[in-house]
Amino acid sequence: MSKDFENFKMTLRRIEKKWQEKWRKQEVFDAKPEPNKRKYFITVPYPYASGPLHIGHGRTYTTGDVIARYKRMKGYNVLFPMAFHITGTPIEGISARIRAGDEESIKRNRYYISLYEDDPETVDRILKSFENPRNVANYFSSVISSDFDALGFSITWKRRFTTGDPEYNAFITWQFKRLYELGHITTGTYPILYCLKEENAVGEDDILGGDEIKPEVMEYVGIKFKLNDNLYLVAATLRPETIFGVTNIWINPEGQYTLAKVNGERWIISKDSIIKIERQGYKVEVVEEFSGWKLIGKYTDVPGSDRKVPILPGPFVDTDEATGVVYSVPAHAPYDYAALVDIKRNPGEYGVKKEIVEMLEPIPIIRIEGYGIYPAKDACEKYGVKSQLEKDKLEKATEQVYKDEYYSGVLTVGPFKDWRVSDVKPKVVEWLEGMGRAVKIYEVSALKKPVVCRCGGKVIVAVLENQWFIDYSREDWKNKAREALRNMAIIPEAYRRLFEDTIEWLDKRPCARRRGIGTPLPMDKRWIIESLSDSTIYMAFYTVIHRIRGRIPPEKLSPSFWDYAFLGKGDVERIAEEVGVTVKELEEIRNEFEYWYPVDQRHTAIPHITNHLTFFIFHHVALFPREKWPKMITLNELVIREGSKMSKSKGNVIPLVEVPRRYSADWYRLYIISQADLNTVTDWREKNVMTVGKKLRRFWQIMQFEGNKNSSKNVLDRWIISRVNRMIEKVTECYERFKLREAVVEAFFNMLNDVEAYLKYGSANVDTFSYIKDRWIRVMAPVIPHIAEEIWEKLGNKSFISLENWPEPETELIDGNVEKAYATVLQV
Repeated sequence: MSKDFENFKMTLRRIEKKWQEKWRKQEVFDAKPEPNKRKYFITVPYPYASGPLHIGHGRTYTTGDVIARYKRMKGYNVLFPMAFHITGTPIEGISARIRAGDEESIKRNRYYISLYEDDPETVDRILKSFENPRNVANYFSSVISSDFDALGFSITWKRRFTTGDPEYNAFITWQFKRLYELGHITTGTYPILYCLKEENAVGEDDILGGDEIKPEVMEYVGIKFKLNDNLYLVAATLRPETIFGVTNIWINPEGQYTLAKVNGERWIISKDSIIKIERQGYKVEVVEEFSGWKLIGKYTDVPGSDRKVPILPGPFVDTDEATGVVYSVPAHAPYDYAALVDIKRNPGEYGVKKEIVEMLEPIPIIRIEGYGIYPAKDACEKYGVKSQLEKDKLEKATEQVYKDEYYSGVLTVGPFKDWRVSDVKPKVVEWLEGMGRAVKIYEVSALKKPVVCRCGGKVIVAVLENQWFIDYSREDWKNKAREALRNMAIIPEAYRRLFEDTIEWLDKRPCARRRGIGTPLPMDKRWIIESLSDSTIYMAFYTVIHRIRGRIPPEKLSPSFWDYAFLGKGDVERIAEEVGVTVKELEEIRNEFEYWYPVDQRHTAIPHITNHLTFFIFHHVALFPREKWPKMITLNELVIREGSKMSKSKGNVIPLVEVPRRYSADWYRLYIISQADLNTVTDWREKNVMTVGKKLRRFWQIMQFEGNKNSSKNVLDRWIISRVNRMIEKVTECYERFKLREAVVEAFFNMLNDVEAYLKYGSANVDTFSYIKDRWIRVMAPVIPHIAEEIWEKLGNKSFISLENWPEPETELIDGNVEKAYATVLQV
């Protein structure tokens, strides 16, 4: 990197600090209601204050800020607030591990602190203070605020809060009382994700990588295969309708299995599964433990028939999945077919007698158009499966067969002959239960396993009694959510289907934990409302917190206060007296909410669709009238680095605090917005980052040029004026359609090429160049605001460009003939 470029970086950093300080001192982005002005309320997720953010998080926040800045220049009164999420167990877990002397946690948090602090003694002092969870939350919320300021985000900080503040607790108490009164909160016995270490229910926010691995509760059917009187080998399946095609049982020969008394019966299941079924309401007493080899070669019956099938070695069986016992249906399960072919090819290698496997043949039980008698065989051949070890091919084959059989398959045997596969599962389960041969077994489903709590504990599925739930299954509530979604803009539109699907499958969801930071459940204060449930309508809290804090004691923020503030219900004079404010002050609180609500735009990343964003819709339609339902949700994809996913283990994460140090705020903003559309993953590649940096430097150099005072205008002046106005027209259209990448490509890169061509071949007339700079810098202001402010000031302006009007295209100056005539010449 040249010395000139290093000097340019230093210039950018100096400029950025200068304008950040000016914005802060003059409270440029402090939004207040202006009844005669159009409002625009945009929010992004409040970050979780348990550690520093990285450039991937920065994409979402930068996108939100660029939109906020654009809307502000388009004449809107923009509210773009920020707060910090601290509830749940993660922050408590950090403190607990530090107090316990956990080396990994101490090392990780020492590194986090050292990103911000140079003095080792200061680092040690802050690390020691982390033994108190509140200090963890305070420190990281403070440094993240500084990171956001350093990137030039136009945030309204006066409305800042944390989800542990007493005022917020009062707000959430109101929310949950209202939901309970509406019948949306209930108690019951239900399977939930559960941390063994903390002995506590957990949600996505409590799980390492929860947003990415999508942990869910999966219900298996445990089918009891009888070995002898009152001794059952319990195999778990997701497809009980295939029981009629069983040829054998698979056991991992190297795995550990147990004979246990379960609810009075004797079961054989894996050792790993014992702790799971104990937590699922079964009474368990372990009698014996042994290797899987002990079972190989034995025979079991098949429920509902007089057949006997052998137990064969299946090294592929995961003893930590469900019961660790799998039954084989090679006619319809590609994994089973491949394993059977392997073991028949060389039974000695698997320690099995040849005569046992020679007799085994797939049993077809499902007819499906487009397949032969053995769909699993056809799929294996289609995907080129040669061995049970080819997991990627087998996964594709399995997905294809299961999908086709579910939607088009028909049973050809047994008591349910001619039933469609899509309809028959509950009937088969009922039939098996009637014989005493079926039970429910729950397991964690996730894109990546094992699933681990942030505390380091293993996550299983437990069945808890008297658990508190939000019941999203109610059809009347779903109908309202569907209505809201239909009337809401989803951008990119392609993600609407995922919202629709989530509304359909969303069911009862645990909403409280026995421990953690947060708001006590008002119906039972032994429980704490969990972190995804207390972060669904906080956008409403932004509208009023600055008028409440310091004026009304939190203990006086009663449900009747919130009913008036958000719904206009109640006697204003009585409520004002109860909370200790004047009627005018209370009405101002109500008016502030009325002015800003509803949320005009919620912007976040796509992993939030299946949890937070859908909850956001549900809770708004439950608590607020239709005119206050959200108007729009926009989404962006994630960020990778040099073609690989960013992760701490790979060491390829760039903390957000490093961005202004390594690059600059405007340089980062320009790159992160210009590299990918919202629905495309952004790849952070240093080579491309440097290319953008050099382009930015050239832009800066051009902007220092004042034009040629002695030159006269010619046809190229008409050409560049036309190009500038066409650019404004295109960029405005792109912003309105949230095509941010296209907007920046057109406004920055293409315009840079046009201006350089004009300087090279044209007159560089001073008036023309002044015209170019005035409009060009305003168009670029949402993306590179610090440079824009500096150039705007150098042009002799006294105002903040951030508050200036967006340039309107002068369409009469757009000359298509001139542009066309010079396009070929300039390209050459």
